[in-house]
Formats: sequence, C-alpha cells, structure tokens
Amino acid sequence: MNLFLAKYPSILKKLYPNRITRLKEDKSLYLTFDDGPVPEITPWVLNELKKHNAKATFFCVGDNIKKNPVIFSQITAHGHGVGNHTYNHLNGWNNKTDYYLANILQTEEIISRQNNLEKSKPKLFRPPYGKIKNSQAKTLVKLGYQIVMWDILSGDFEKRISKEKCLKNVIVNASAGSIIVFHDSIKASRNLKFTLPKVLKYYKEKGFIFKSL
Repeated sequence: MNLFLAKYPSILKKLYPNRITRLKEDKSLYLTFDDGPVPEITPWVLNELKKHNAKATFFCVGDNIKKNPVIFSQITAHGHGVGNHTYNHLNGWNNKTDYYLANILQTEEIISRQNNLEKSKPKLFRPPYGKIKNSQAKTLVKLGYQIVMWDILSGDFEKRISKEKCLKNVIVNASAGSIIVFHDSIKASRNLKFTLPKVLKYYKEKGFIFKSL
C-alpha cells in the first residue's frame, strides 16, 4: 500500500477518476479488509465484527481463497461483502494489462463458484498497493467492476507504525461515509488486534453503523 497516496486521498481521485474513495452517507462507516482470507487472523476479525453487529467488505486474494475456502465461506455466511484483490496480490503498475486482467479473472472464477454469494451484487475490485494503470481500470469498468479505493488507511500493515498511531490514523480522520482500510493478514495482526476492537467500540458509541459495500 502506498503511504503517500494514503496521506493525500485527493490525489487518488485525480489518478483514478470515477473510482470510489468514500460514500456520501450519514452515520455510516465502511470497514474493508485486504489480503485474506487466512486462518491466523480472518476468523478473529469475523468474531470481532459479530460482537458489534458490524458488517464489512473483504477484498480477497484468489490464492488465499483457494487455500482457505471454508474461511471464505464464513465471510459471506456472516453477511459481509467480498471483493477481488487479484490472485497473487499483483502491483498493476508492474504488470502488463493482459496478464493483470487474467489474474483478476482467475480470482473472479473462484469467487463466483461460492454458492452463497448474491449474484445481483456488483463486482468489487481493489488494486493491491492502490496501484493500477488507467488501461487496466478502464477495462475493468467495462467488465462491470466497481473499483474501490479508500479515504482512510489505518496503516496496520506498516511495522514502523505503532498500534497507538494506527488507532489514531482512524479515529482522528474517519467521518461519515469513510472507507477504511485494514488488512486481515499476519503482517498486520499486531496493530489490527489492538485497533479494530477500539474502532468498533468508539464509533458504535457515537451512533455509527458499519456497513458492507
């Protein structure tokens, strides 16, 4: 994930016009989790969300879905949204468009095989690292994808960021309609396990609702 882009979400809008960075809603927040599912952390996230009756959206890596199909099914069974995060967590800037799109479609095939997904829901995609070429984005939009970026990045994946700083990144900056990025990954687990319960409690007490995209 690109920290420079995270600090200046307005640049995201210029780089990726017509992409979703936040939603115009009152008293709603959109938690998103990238890079799972993995057995070490995703079930814990699901349990924390359940405690607060919170819904979220999981942008899943295809290879992780293939390795952990039961956990992926648990995500949808709990009523959370799912999105595509490529099959191998690819950086769009470093890959040719044809290869990048094939990698995404490989993941989409796995997602579509899950019987409990709502077929009417739009296909969601988040580019790993927030990096995607305009040619790639245009093709995805033509294929019916909504490209979801963010306006709040927790920084949970960054080892140089303390767990207190991770929490502050969210509660100081998030407001109604914000799309917040967390990671259900081993790398992010230290900061995530400290931050997520506090974010859920803090905003719930303020009357916010956590929705899926």
